[in-house]
Amino acid sequence: MALYAALTFWLVVIMFAAWGVHRIWSGLVRPRVVNSVLLPGTLVAELGHVLGLLLSGNSVQHITLMGDDDKGEPQADSAEAPRLPIVGPILVGLLPLVACAACLYGAAQFWGSTILAGVAGTPAQQLPQILPTTLPGLWELLRDCITLTEVQFNAILHSDLPNPRTALFIYLAVCLTVRMAPFAGNRRGALGAAFLAALLVSAAGSLVPAVRTFIQVSTWPVLSFAIGMLLFLLLVSLLVRGVIGLILILTKNR
Repeated sequence: MALYAALTFWLVVIMFAAWGVHRIWSGLVRPRVVNSVLLPGTLVAELGHVLGLLLSGNSVQHITLMGDDDKGEPQADSAEAPRLPIVGPILVGLLPLVACAACLYGAAQFWGSTILAGVAGTPAQQLPQILPTTLPGLWELLRDCITLTEVQFNAILHSDLPNPRTALFIYLAVCLTVRMAPFAGNRRGALGAAFLAALLVSAAGSLVPAVRTFIQVSTWPVLSFAIGMLLFLLLVSLLVRGVIGLILILTKNR
């Protein structure tokens, strides 16, 4: 169970980190510009969102990848009330995350194997699969996250960036990880989706041992890469926002 508890925790971290990055970017530039840049990830997340609405018994009447307002947020309108009051929102929150994660896994296998090997090629470079239960363990976990961010930066910096395949993978990785943020109006369902996903994987792993092996060997490096990418983007975004805020404060006080 320790593995699946860690999986739930890191999925929640992904959601909040992606949400934070998107909010910071939307505060620095126009939200419509941010959503335009993230269009590939928006497309994947919106397809998962629509599929979740349909599977929960709702009909989708209007789908827009970019709204007409200044925010330019994706929209999928359903005139019906949710037929599954609890399971429905969880399903709607789960499928965009699964869709983005699946596409990130596929992109990593096709175009990002070199970067992925540099970031999470060994278990020592990956996120812990067992959560700490002591205060020193918590500090060690935070140090592991910082180390993962450093390794991520070095791997991208020393990768073959002029190669179109590498550049495409990095761009898709940014789009897909940031678009793992919960959709507005369904953030509680997205948090419940993280627990549901871990529960389903736990049940499948107890029945089929190969599922647990797949999570530990194949999925965990991609999960580590996603969190490393989001933490790196979050740190850089906070730094840029802080510098801009400091410049504005100094300029106004002249």
